[in-house]
Amino acid sequence: MTASREVAYSSAETGVTAVVCVPAFRRPEHLLRTLASVQAQRTSHRFAVVVVENDAGRTSISTALNFFESSKLPGACVVETQQGNCHAINAAFATAMAQFPNAEMLLMIDDDEIAAPDWLHRMIEAAISSDADVVGGPVFPQFDDVTKRDLSRHPAFCPAYMSSGPVPIIYGSGNCLIRRRVFTTLTQPTFDVRFNFLGGGDTDFFTRCRRAGLSFYWAAEAVITETVPPVRTQPGWIAARGLRIGAINYQIRAKVTRTSLDRIALLARVIATLPLSVWRAGRIALTERKLLIAMHPITVAVGGVLAAIGIEPQPYKAKSA
Repeated sequence: MTASREVAYSSAETGVTAVVCVPAFRRPEHLLRTLASVQAQRTSHRFAVVVVENDAGRTSISTALNFFESSKLPGACVVETQQGNCHAINAAFATAMAQFPNAEMLLMIDDDEIAAPDWLHRMIEAAISSDADVVGGPVFPQFDDVTKRDLSRHPAFCPAYMSSGPVPIIYGSGNCLIRRRVFTTLTQPTFDVRFNFLGGGDTDFFTRCRRAGLSFYWAAEAVITETVPPVRTQPGWIAARGLRIGAINYQIRAKVTRTSLDRIALLARVIATLPLSVWRAGRIALTERKLLIAMHPITVAVGGVLAAIGIEPQPYKAKSA
């Protein structure tokens, strides 16, 4: 382990074949619900849990430690002192592989999510039956404000796929399974910390997996729900989410540009998406009849252009507690 990580708790068990990784940041009450849903999994597969605290104030550490003291699950609790979600995720995967050397499957769930009782079993069985390198599953929104349920069709909340089977790629790590062999196949086997505060380190990671020829599978029945507080249904937050997606898409493409000509071509392509996004928004408006949903292609396109000129959001950069 690097000096930036402190092991607060660890236990080991040789029979563990899967590890559930939970990055945690300033949501201790919900973290307890997340861990309880993981503990309640119905499966014959032996698994462990790794929690990574990524807050300098350590607001989640006592919750995680109390969980491990009271549960019978093997696992580890680690403090990652370098702030940033990519640092936390990398610490989780590194700890899982080091503490449980026989575990071949690493899963992830966020600390504002709840796993269905058969989630882990379905993810592992999908990986076994498909032999895919990466398995993804749906994260369905659970809106605190029930009047916002129609936003479940918005791309910010709607799963990428609706049926099980091989897919070209998955985009998010909030419900995923990654085989250990993936980390030895990639030339850069960790989440790129350049995405720490922008977000999108998971999309970049899976894009590199696809470029390396790795395979993906979607397990539609392996369900996780995500708590969506009222602030995340406000127009400003949803617009900022679109801008962030556009910036992430640009940065992933920019990483593989090699020459000035490549960069000019990328800029031209990004600018060209602006008029196309207006056309797409019009088509969506005809079917959805909801402005927040229809505006998504435009905000994504604008986000890409802003990133190209050096302006991008940093929603994951922590403010002082």
